[in-house]
Amino acid sequence: MVKTALYDCHLASGGTLVPFAGYLLPVQYPSGIINEHNAVRTTAGLFDVSHMGEFVLSGKDVLKNLNYLLTNDFSTMVDMQVRYSVMCNEQGGCIDDLIVYRFTEELYWVVVNAANRQTDLEWMKSHIFGDVSVDDLSHSVSLLALQGPSAKDILLKIVSEDDLPAKYYTVQKNLIGGMKCIVSQTGYTGEAGYEIYLSNEDGPALWDLLLTTGKEEGLIPCGLGARDTLRLEAAMPLYGHEMDTTITPLETGLNFAVKMKKDDFVGKKALEERGAPTIKRIGLKITGRGIARENQDVYQDDTLIGRTTSGTHAPFLKYPIAMALVKTERAEIGSQVEIDVRGRRITAEVVPLPFYKREK
Repeated sequence: MVKTALYDCHLASGGTLVPFAGYLLPVQYPSGIINEHNAVRTTAGLFDVSHMGEFVLSGKDVLKNLNYLLTNDFSTMVDMQVRYSVMCNEQGGCIDDLIVYRFTEELYWVVVNAANRQTDLEWMKSHIFGDVSVDDLSHSVSLLALQGPSAKDILLKIVSEDDLPAKYYTVQKNLIGGMKCIVSQTGYTGEAGYEIYLSNEDGPALWDLLLTTGKEEGLIPCGLGARDTLRLEAAMPLYGHEMDTTITPLETGLNFAVKMKKDDFVGKKALEERGAPTIKRIGLKITGRGIARENQDVYQDDTLIGRTTSGTHAPFLKYPIAMALVKTERAEIGSQVEIDVRGRRITAEVVPLPFYKREK
């Protein structure tokens, strides 16, 4: 197992470390998942997400390659902009979902899921063409996520407004506490916040600086447990749950990141041939007694219509929720369904996604 540069920081804060995607990461701290979750919803939380993968794509043909490898269109991106996308296989299934950063016309970063890093790297290298290179920086980069409504106020104690990215899905290079950082206004919690990339050598110092600076605002360290419940309340898909190599981005509701009108990209032909999706990702509010988890059968009128992909008790909403992939014709909002939880059926209602949306 790989230790992130912040390993000792997690031990010092009482973090419970578990194996995850080849890394040892904190699943929670002594405050507990519910308190960590609600801190992010009401004040702020700090996450170590250094397990994510960072690739540098550079060269004169980098834009052509990105548009071929990924489903979104990067032709309209400008410097210091960020864009979400999916990378498909030839069958239209999802290899991964990822974030693309444009720094210059010939220099981009691609941030990928930790569990898929090696697969993604090999796929990209085997499909690139022309003047472009792909370099893996993952093991030299620490990534801290400062998330929550107080995140900006905390950073403004140590940097100026001009040092921060001006709006969502933009990025800025600056110094924080004398440390070189790349700061993007992004996150995986459904809240306003920032993700900060910096060298492993500076990672622990920034972690300590942020926790000290944000103490008055109620900033606390948060682990993988809260990260998962937060993204689920915000209905953000997770690779291996709401998508995989057999599920297309159109089936899991990522149409906004699939530009079918652009020139050819890997998987486009398969998506065209499949036609309108026959399954759809839906939200479920559990109305019966129990909590649904992943891979549980969903029934309507005793007919199997799909399966759950993620489920939990939502700490901020205070009721159980789940996402599921079901037959499109059975996905109507307000529909009543049943979920088989270890041989017992519990009732649920189809509700709009996301379950939770922050006030702007």
